[in-house]
Amino acid sequence: MDVHLLVYDLSGGLAKQMSAGLLGFQLDAIYHTSIEIEGMEYVYDGGINTIRPGTSHLGQPLQRIHMGETELPLEVIVEYLDSLKEIYTPQAYDLFRHNCNNFSNDFSTFLVGEGIPEHITNMPQAVLDSPFGRMLLPQLTQMVEVRKAQQGGLLGIQSNSQSQSNDITATVATPSSAVVNVTSLQDLNRALEAAKGSCAIVFFTSATCGPCKALYPLYDTLAAEHGNKVTLIKADTSVAFDVAQRYSITATPTFITFVHGKAEERWMGADAPRLRGTIGLLAQMAVPTHPHRLLNLPHFANPDSRPVLYSKIPPLPKLLSKLGSKADDHAVRGVKHFIETRSAEGPAQTTLPDMLAFSSFLLSAVENLPKEILFTVVDLFRCALVDPRFSGYYAEEHGQKTVVTILYAVNKEAECPYALRLVTLQMACNLFSSHLYADQILSQAPLRSAITQLISTSFLDDSHNNIRVAASSLLFNVASANYIKREGSGDVLPEGDQIELAASVLEAISQEDSSKEALHGMLLALGFLGYCMPLEGELVDLLRSMDAQGTVLAKKKQFPDEPLIAEVGNELLGKGLARK
Repeated sequence: MDVHLLVYDLSGGLAKQMSAGLLGFQLDAIYHTSIEIEGMEYVYDGGINTIRPGTSHLGQPLQRIHMGETELPLEVIVEYLDSLKEIYTPQAYDLFRHNCNNFSNDFSTFLVGEGIPEHITNMPQAVLDSPFGRMLLPQLTQMVEVRKAQQGGLLGIQSNSQSQSNDITATVATPSSAVVNVTSLQDLNRALEAAKGSCAIVFFTSATCGPCKALYPLYDTLAAEHGNKVTLIKADTSVAFDVAQRYSITATPTFITFVHGKAEERWMGADAPRLRGTIGLLAQMAVPTHPHRLLNLPHFANPDSRPVLYSKIPPLPKLLSKLGSKADDHAVRGVKHFIETRSAEGPAQTTLPDMLAFSSFLLSAVENLPKEILFTVVDLFRCALVDPRFSGYYAEEHGQKTVVTILYAVNKEAECPYALRLVTLQMACNLFSSHLYADQILSQAPLRSAITQLISTSFLDDSHNNIRVAASSLLFNVASANYIKREGSGDVLPEGDQIELAASVLEAISQEDSSKEALHGMLLALGFLGYCMPLEGELVDLLRSMDAQGTVLAKKKQFPDEPLIAEVGNELLGKGLARK
């Protein structure tokens, strides 16, 4: 897909005519930018908005610059944009420090690896550095706040273009979360065949049926709520005559449920409570309640699914002093500025640095720096990865080359320096600041294998509690991310990897005798590996054969105040593994 930068002049040509006299230097335009992909324009003004290119009151752009091409699927782009919504909020908009050009720069960097031209991103600071700009700053700031209160953004693009908005998420809606509309018997048969392994319901409607139309919003809501378990189908009998004939539909609305391909229940009438209750029942029939949900497992039944992140920023000048002259590298200085600004002023006040240059620096550092010094670069990387824009960019790097290279370098060291192993574990935890990277870790074999090896070998370090704590945090992030997938479409982490990780953490639990924090993290991670797991799988067999329950309960004497020992040991690994 082609990626274009759309450039507008908010001054309508006045900046070019008058800037030299007022500011003391030539300014060609007051730049406003947005990103165009696949016939849609993405812009930050009162939040992230989507419009048809050129349909705002700004008219046609001054320039349309080709930034490059992206091979990223729309689903990934949607998820990245969703992560930016926490940074590019209506409240965070700042005319000089956090504006549309910052958004365009971050979005372009993610899509094609390069930011927008510097003369655009540097324009606000150049204006502020001038005497006239400093004089106008209070009035401009007040004007922006008034505009935001009145129309949601400086330019009012959100409100003026809302009717023309076409969120990219609409183009990638998954079939499991939407009603399946059919217009022929062939379409209906195909939909029912696809749902044969589960449950389905068909809503027979017609164009002139008022009660039918009254149920449409509820039906759409139920599809979004239960669509991953039940297929919701809508058949318009005023178009699909063969459908009406095949199922003897004499009035609308009519509903027929199907369980494993067989018609079960049929009723007529716009009975909303019955419709809601029936679809809820079908969802339970399609995916029966897992026995683990009947147990007393509060840490897992109502989990805090946020990943463990290591966000503490060390004194960066002191850290980077160990690099000598390499600390003056353009890429290092850019990332240092990004981290410091984000830490001091918030994510909204900084944009992504030169990511390609920093990737090159990291790869070179792994190859050339002594292992005793490499931790400084990895720690710098860790600090930046807390930001989902940063981790989101590296999630879509080809083959996750940068992160995999670092992991391989650490894993191959028989005697890895303590500081390097610790910051590498913490760096790997911070990859989970973006859902995009969590998905890659679960699904990409080279990356997943390197993460698994890092966890397993780190559990063996009986000299450093911090190593085992960080390893249990990383395993928790992996296990809880897979649990979230398990709840939806099913496990993404292969069973072989689950078995390896479970065996590793069980061994670590049996050896843990000093760190309460490490044991707590290990038990949480083991719990999420096992909670609602398939009861006929090999992971269950492993936990039984290794006497996982006995291993956990044996820690009660050393750690009497740890509540997870009873919860995981007695409930999950005791009652949860009991043969029926």
